[in-house]
This record gives sequence, structure tokens and C-alpha cells, in this order.
Amino acid sequence: MEPSQEGVRRPLFDRYFSFVESLKPSDKLLFLFVFCVFLTSSFFVLFETSEQNKQTVATDGGTLTEGIVGTPRFVNPVLAITRADQDMVALIYSGLLRLNADGELVNDIAESITISDDGLVYNIVLRKDVYFHDGSPLSSTDVAYTIGLIQDPLLKSPLRGNWNDVTLEVLGEHEVNFVLEEPYAPFIENLTVGILPKHIWGDLSIEQLPFSQHNTEPVGTGPYQLLEVDYNESGLINAYTLTASDRSGHTAKISNITLNFYQNEETLIEAFDEGEFENTSAFSYETLTHIDTARYTIAEQPLPRVFSVFFNQNKSAALRDEAVRKALNVAIDRDALIEMALNGHGVPTTSPVPPGFLQVQSTDATTTTTEIATTTPRIRQAEDILIGSGWEQQEDGSWQKDIDDVPTKLSITLTTANSEVFERTAEYLKSTWAELGVETNVAFFDQTDLVQAVIRPRDYQALLFGIDMGRSLDLYPFWHSSQKDDPGLNISLYTNITTDKLLETARTTQDEALHEESILSFEKEVATETPAIFLYSPTFTYVIQNNITTTIPERMIKPSERWSEVHTWHMEENRVWPLFTP
Repeated sequence: MEPSQEGVRRPLFDRYFSFVESLKPSDKLLFLFVFCVFLTSSFFVLFETSEQNKQTVATDGGTLTEGIVGTPRFVNPVLAITRADQDMVALIYSGLLRLNADGELVNDIAESITISDDGLVYNIVLRKDVYFHDGSPLSSTDVAYTIGLIQDPLLKSPLRGNWNDVTLEVLGEHEVNFVLEEPYAPFIENLTVGILPKHIWGDLSIEQLPFSQHNTEPVGTGPYQLLEVDYNESGLINAYTLTASDRSGHTAKISNITLNFYQNEETLIEAFDEGEFENTSAFSYETLTHIDTARYTIAEQPLPRVFSVFFNQNKSAALRDEAVRKALNVAIDRDALIEMALNGHGVPTTSPVPPGFLQVQSTDATTTTTEIATTTPRIRQAEDILIGSGWEQQEDGSWQKDIDDVPTKLSITLTTANSEVFERTAEYLKSTWAELGVETNVAFFDQTDLVQAVIRPRDYQALLFGIDMGRSLDLYPFWHSSQKDDPGLNISLYTNITTDKLLETARTTQDEALHEESILSFEKEVATETPAIFLYSPTFTYVIQNNITTTIPERMIKPSERWSEVHTWHMEENRVWPLFTP
């Protein structure tokens, strides 16, 4: 017996359409309108919820174009000197270590690095998945070959001084030891040097090597490999086009990079205005003032250089008076100085330690003069210091004091290089100290003459100069008493038993906390004596088009290190659900 139709439940859609059909025409129209509104609203709610939950991810693609001053000749990590060479080397080659975004050295070609307790042996185990751009595997033989070239006196590598007294031991196909004669903590910085392929270079003699075409058609293990070289009619390189490589294990997001080379900043600016490239680190501070910030971003990072006035107290009785040195220091408005000398692209400091290069940066030495100046004008402070030390201001505004029973006028000869930045800095110092009543004569020298005729014989009263101490902050060459005579670099002739011990500890210890503690203690000790006036640290500046997302590492020591995280840069993006993110 078949069940009756009344006992069978009809499908939902049949009941829905029967209900709609049973409505009056006006009610049916209203119902359909409400239903359409409901569907449309639901769609937009779902769409908005989906968009809000999507994440932006970098995708592959795009071509970055960069403008560089200079012509590359040695795209070779062993011979690279110019910025053009170094920029290319940083993209084509990779080292045992590289710089990460936080300014820390991390493994690159190296799988692990182990330092012995006495700081003399660096054991390196290489990754086994690294290949040169031609497909050949990298091994310890390539590492040994590269370091051997650097150490060869006939090649005259600019890196040779970093590898003196270092012995390399090959322990296996993917393992080497570097053995030092004495502990030197900053040595680890040298492990960022790019590694050459021995199978390409090994058959060349030392005499042939600088002239090989491999210097301009390089093969490395870096994030980018050579795609095309554009030569001009004279055979000089106009441009390189590079393409992303997966050989290093860091596949870059930007597909291609084109580097255009120009003879000077004038032609660089013309090419920039004509749209030949979008990015550059070669603009002077003055040119940066004309950049359209609506289209471009100017990234900045302080460099480990401190521009200072170093005193040779043996050449001036007045400068032997600590009060004079302190008064000259207090009178300086560093913000105004940076604006005048660097168009604002610098970081003020009253410390021998460059800002941003310690994990725990001391504030004692970098804020003292600024904080005092908020309550008392700087010149008035400086005058009070001189008066308190027995200096008397004459009717013409100059200062005089009897030193060793000899009437001594307060005047200074400031010696420096005849470059634009030094000239502007010297001009500011001269005008500021003139306002204080201190007569300042400025002597300018070419760089070579300055080193040979002034710095080496220590023939100056006050020397305006910049020192570069590197990321590891090895202050020993510039401040240890053993370095106060030529060829040492202690140009303030500073002598202090306490700081000598601190500097020795800082350059030998592998304990990062002890290293920083020693540097901070040194900094505080120097601040009490004013052997020099510390002015500012210049910044690295990089003009970047706004559609390019970059990561510029902290604690850079040279412009080419901007490429250290280039594999993370991107020009293309996509929005996807979290389920599909890497």
C-alpha cells in the first residue's frame, strides 16, 4: 500500500516556490525585493569580511633600476675598491656571514661557526646546498683559494691587512679552520667577504688575475647573477642587468636589477630627472634637498664614523687648559652644525662611540651639552667656564691668561681637509668660536698632504678629522696610548692607563656584554677629560621609489651593505587568505 501524499514532506525549495506563488502580486514583488536586498547585503558582508582577513604578501616580479657613480672594473670581492665595484660584488657574491636587518652578522654560506674559548680558532662548517651561478657546488677549496688570494702580497688586495697572521686549515670538503696568532674579536667581520669559484679563476696567474674578463663577467653564489652587460662605444660598461638566482638559498622577490653607471653626480642627476632609474645612494646631501618626497623615500642609517676636533696639547699652551677645551665644546650647537655641513643628514654626538652601534647606548655623553643649553645660552656657558678658570676677556672680546708666567692669548689653528663637508664644518666652528671671542685660523690641506705633512708628524694644534671604527667598535687604534705615535692613529695623543685596559678587553673578549661594558666605561672616562670634541656621525642615505619595499640593515659600515637583505625586497604584492601565506 502506497503512502498518501499528505504523509510525504515536500522538498524545501518546492515549498518555498509554492509559498511565493501563493502570494498576491504586490506581496510577491515586495518579497522578491527584500530577498534581493538580503542576498546583496550578504554578499557585501562576506566580501568585506574576506578582505579584512586577507594578508598582503610579497610576490615575485618587477625590475629595480639603480643609478651609481663610477665604472665597475673589479667585480671581484678580493680586488673591489670603488663603490661601483662593491655594489656589484654585494649582489653577485655571498660570504660566510652576512648582515641581517637588525645589523647582526648571521650565517650565509656557513652552516655553523664555532669560536674556541681562547678566541684563536674559528671553525667553519659550510652549507652543502650552495652552488655557484654556473651550477658548480661551493666547497672549502673555494674558501681557501679566496683567502689565499687576499693574503698573496703580489696581488695587493685591499683586504690583505685584515688577514695578516691568519692561518687557514682545510679540514674537509665543507669544513675549515681560521687560526689567529692572538685574540681579536673584530676578526669575525672579515667573514663577510665574497667567495670566488676556484674552478673559474684557479688557472690564472697572479699577474693575469687583475686583467681577466672574469672581473667584469662575474660568477658567484649571491642572490643575483649576471644576465646582460651593456658596453658603450669605448668598451666601458654602461649598465649591468642581473636576474634573481636560486643558487644561494635566498631566492629574491624582485626578478631583475639593472644598475646604470655614470661618470659623476651631474650626469647622474640628469639621468634621474629623465627617469632612467628610480633608486640611488650616490646623491650628495645638497642634492637630497630637491628630492620629491611624494614619489620617493629617503632612507637613512648612521655610519660608524665620528667627525671630531682632536687636540694636540703639545702644540698649544692654551689647549692644555681643560677649561678651554670644555668651553669650546659647550659653545657648539650640533644640530645647527649638521644643518649647515650636511643639510641635516647626520646624527649629533658628544661621544667617541657612533650613535646606534651599541645595544645599550649610553646617554651620558650624548645629552650633556644639549640638556644644559636648554636653560643657559651656550656662549654664556662657555664664557662662565673660561672665567672660572682665570681667563680674562679683553676690550676687543678676546681672552687672555698668564700660563707659566707668560701672557697667553686664546687662539686656535684648526687644520683639516679641503673637502666640502670639512670646509662647511670648519666654517661653522670658526664663526661659533669667534662669537665666544676665540680667534680661529683654518688651514686646509689636500687629503694626501694632510696625512703625510700634518697627521703623521702630529703637526697641528687642533685637527678636524673623521675616524671610522667599524661595526665592532674597535677603538684601540684611535685611543690606546701605544698608538699615539706614527703610524698609530691616536691623533689626540691620549694617554690613560684605565682606558688602555678597557680597550684591550673590548678588542679581545668574545663576551658581547663585557665588550659593551668596556666600551661604555671607556666612553665615560673620556668624557671627563675632553681630549677631543665629538661633533656628529654622517648618515648613509638611499633614495627609493615609493612602490619598492626595501629593508635597509641597521649598523651598516659601507653603502654596499644596503643589499644584505635584498632577497626580501619586493615590488609586487598580492592579498590572500592566511591559509595561503608562506
